[in-house]
Amino acid sequence: MASSSLIRFCFSITILILLQSCLHSVVSAKKTYIVNMKHNQKPESYATHREWYIDHFQTLTSASPDSLLYTYETAYHGFSAALSPSEVEALRQSDSVVGLYEDTIYKLHTTRTPEFLGLDKELDPRTGLTLRLDFNFLSCLQELDRASENVIVAVLDTGVWPELKSFSDANMPDIPSRWQGKCVAADDFDPKIHCNKKLIGAQVFSKGISASTEAKPLQSPRDTNGHGTHTASTAVGKQVQNVSLLGYARGNARGMAPHSRLAVYKVCWDEGCAGSDILAAMDMAMNDGVDVISMSLGGGSATYARDPIAIGAFAANEKGIFVSCSAGNSGPSESSLSNVAPWILTVGAGTIDRNFPAYASLGNGEKYTGVSLYSGEGMGEEKVGLIYDMGNNSDMCLNGSLDASLVRGKVVVCDRGFNPRVEKGLVVKAAGGVGMILANTEASGGEELLADAHLVPTVAVGKKIGDIIRQYAKTGKNPTAVLSFGGTVYNVKPSPVVAAFSSRGPNIVTPEIMKPDVFGPGVNILAGWSGAASPTELVDDTRRVEFNILSGTSMSCPHLSGIAVLLKAAHPDWSPSAIKSALMTTAYTLDNTNSPLLDTFNYSLSTPLAHGAGHVDPHKALIPGLVYNATTEDYIAFLCSLDYTMEMIETIVKRPNVTCSRKFRDPGQLNYPSFSVLFGKSRVVKYTRELTNVGPVGSVYKVSIRAPSSVAVSVKPTKLVFGEVGDKKRYTVTFVSKKGVSSMKNEFGLISWNNAQNQVKSPVSFLWTRRK
Repeated sequence: MASSSLIRFCFSITILILLQSCLHSVVSAKKTYIVNMKHNQKPESYATHREWYIDHFQTLTSASPDSLLYTYETAYHGFSAALSPSEVEALRQSDSVVGLYEDTIYKLHTTRTPEFLGLDKELDPRTGLTLRLDFNFLSCLQELDRASENVIVAVLDTGVWPELKSFSDANMPDIPSRWQGKCVAADDFDPKIHCNKKLIGAQVFSKGISASTEAKPLQSPRDTNGHGTHTASTAVGKQVQNVSLLGYARGNARGMAPHSRLAVYKVCWDEGCAGSDILAAMDMAMNDGVDVISMSLGGGSATYARDPIAIGAFAANEKGIFVSCSAGNSGPSESSLSNVAPWILTVGAGTIDRNFPAYASLGNGEKYTGVSLYSGEGMGEEKVGLIYDMGNNSDMCLNGSLDASLVRGKVVVCDRGFNPRVEKGLVVKAAGGVGMILANTEASGGEELLADAHLVPTVAVGKKIGDIIRQYAKTGKNPTAVLSFGGTVYNVKPSPVVAAFSSRGPNIVTPEIMKPDVFGPGVNILAGWSGAASPTELVDDTRRVEFNILSGTSMSCPHLSGIAVLLKAAHPDWSPSAIKSALMTTAYTLDNTNSPLLDTFNYSLSTPLAHGAGHVDPHKALIPGLVYNATTEDYIAFLCSLDYTMEMIETIVKRPNVTCSRKFRDPGQLNYPSFSVLFGKSRVVKYTRELTNVGPVGSVYKVSIRAPSSVAVSVKPTKLVFGEVGDKKRYTVTFVSKKGVSSMKNEFGLISWNNAQNQVKSPVSFLWTRRK
């Protein structure tokens, strides 16, 4: 009898385990989807679209209410939910559903810059660097700062460290009355204490990442990562005096628009940033009343109709909200860009004129220069053994790859790549090494130099020097080295230089639109940091700092977002496309040696596929003379010129019964501030553009053309005369590929409209595709 009971008990346990396993399989089979609804088909029996979405979801799926993540109002028409395959199919069959697609997980794209950009100086009317606010000239940046107090910037990132002095509201007036946002409470975040007249909003969006991954995010807007605090303080941080990272880059730190308001929307976590959360945050930000949205994150999509950032940004643009996004850190590979929709400002990254030199002195008498932010006890002057590539993947300095008996007391040469740069130093330290030379390879950075706050004495060097040191370490007789550190130096030449990591064109979604648009400071940038994270973000690093130095297009994007705030304050009637045009057409392409821009990958000449229209020039952007404007109707005509179904277009445009009554013959016909010319079926490409006068009455411009020998370019008319402010004039450009040309590489040119006060420049990219 006892034996029978035991058998029944074991059988019951087995069944229970099987049931639990099956239940787990069912649950794990669910994925997160974003569902697009036919907004105009809402039955009158529902008071709101939200009620209809919820009822439709529950009726068709019989899913639990917890499966519904968000309903969207402004950025998107529809909802997001965790769905099983059968529930997905049920929704697909609904006549009220336009379409649905699986959620995307995006990644983050990870002081001196105000001086480098000239934002520390007052604007002098004698130089022409004056500002216009409702057509009254401002005389100095302080007045522009005051105007920017009415501009609200939304930063979608990892949250905020509110105690940072960069977010003080000292001397700030009351919050603009149109603000509808809020600060949410959490165990570590008290809205009454942590929000103020500067940091006016702080919200959390995590349902998508929780449903898509194993993440259990802390429901607090507090930044435990550091990335969000860095980007927010770069864009709008108040001036903080005498700051540094462990003694490096000491000085006064301030954001681009220190008097504007900050609203933080936490959408990113260690596991990434879910598209459904990003879309919900954009939806909320638009309804809250923001003016600029800054997003240093991205992924990629083959179409705009499946990209939550592109879809949300379209709605923002229609509401007059400027959207700035990072281009990505996948350079120097071609066609590696994120966030390429034409209604988004896509920002690349470059260096500034500040550096942190460090030196590797070898036993053969040679001394090589690299960079470092190491701040601990130095090595002294005595050289020690130098070692490289002892087998077992030791060249990469991966965890467990170094033999302590060989490494102890020596400097180790480590190849850059695979594991984080700062982690390699910990591997060396754990094995008993006393220093590291971090050497680039062709596949990891080339000649690009990025400084890190290493935990072991470290010098980072480019590929060429790295190859020399590697050879010496492997073949020299008793090779030795000693490392030393030079602190902070300024007025570095050449600068700016385009960062090797900055993602490149051509734009694979719409090759007829050149991307990136522009580039800005993104290498070794000092900005605010989280008190919960170390400067290296390594768990073993117990140091805490208020300011940190980072590199990435994540850093360049908020620079442009903050500068856009200044343009918005100076020209409140300008559209997002006008602001983008001003930033692009006034950008410069000569460095501080008056030479063409270079690329840090190999210090060859950069091209518009890396630097876009050039490096941002805030002063000139404020007085561009002419702008290329684009309306929502123009963007719809652009979408209609793509091979999109009407359902895809409706998903982006969010209008009932949208039609393609107006359609460009070619996507490149969009009134964009740059040109991307594809020679394929025809040797002749013709585009018409329209310029709007935002400068003086009676302005006259003449055209200037620069083109490669393989292309003939003509512009009609060659002179544009503008009467009043707001006058519009059109011109047509004809590009003709000369006979016999079949180049498979890009070539470049420039079309510029010039007078004594302004140069309105548009870069041109030419590509010869195979003719079908």
